[in-house]
Amino acid sequence: MANKTDIIASMLKGLRVIETFSAERPRLAIAEVAELTGLDRATARRCLLTLHEGGYATYDGKFFTLTPRVLRLGMGALAALPLAQLVQPWLDQLSEQIGQSTSVCILDDTDIVYIARAAQRRVMSIGLMPGSRLPAHCTSMGRVLLAALPEEEARAIVERSDLSPRTPVSLTDPEEIMQRLVQVRAQGYALNDQEVELGLRSLAVPLISARGRVVGAMNTGVAAVQGDADEMVRLYLPALTKVQEGLRRILP
Repeated sequence: MANKTDIIASMLKGLRVIETFSAERPRLAIAEVAELTGLDRATARRCLLTLHEGGYATYDGKFFTLTPRVLRLGMGALAALPLAQLVQPWLDQLSEQIGQSTSVCILDDTDIVYIARAAQRRVMSIGLMPGSRLPAHCTSMGRVLLAALPEEEARAIVERSDLSPRTPVSLTDPEEIMQRLVQVRAQGYALNDQEVELGLRSLAVPLISARGRVVGAMNTGVAAVQGDADEMVRLYLPALTKVQEGLRRILP
């Protein structure tokens, strides 16, 4: 356990500032960063100017925007994750076999974070890659991961999530989402029918280690062209399950 004297508080503040930027908030002013982080304006300003000085942000006199250099902080860690290294060749083979894109993610608080992906064709309006994030409560992989948690822990995550509907069929009631997690837990997979984006369906299974722990989730996403979403289960679940079982023998 580190002593308080060993902690560089200013570094933690700087990381909090970096985390305020997102796809929805690519350009932020000092006052906005201060409000989002809870830091005072002077501290937020120093952090932002330090990022600018280091080449991690641009500044036009009013707004700050992160530069591609900031990717160095995350991509190295993602690439070094043993899980990402282990699953990538399996994903590549699975994607070739079924002719659809496949992905693996882990849970990070209320989001899922993509750590590996094999793309066949683009079925979402946004491009997905390692490091991309989506809400856990409304995604197939997120529900698989939430269903693996103790119910109280899963409920706490759902209740602090932004449940704003992404499509007309998105579930927004915490109780309905919790009921869906019960179903996912019972059947061992999650089927998502256009709750993240209209025209997109996805099917996910948990990745289970040799010790029986859920260490991630794997899915495939397809265009919603079949009339019945359950047809996706018949078409793709056997292949996903086969890879799931193969990985179970090697995941620590």
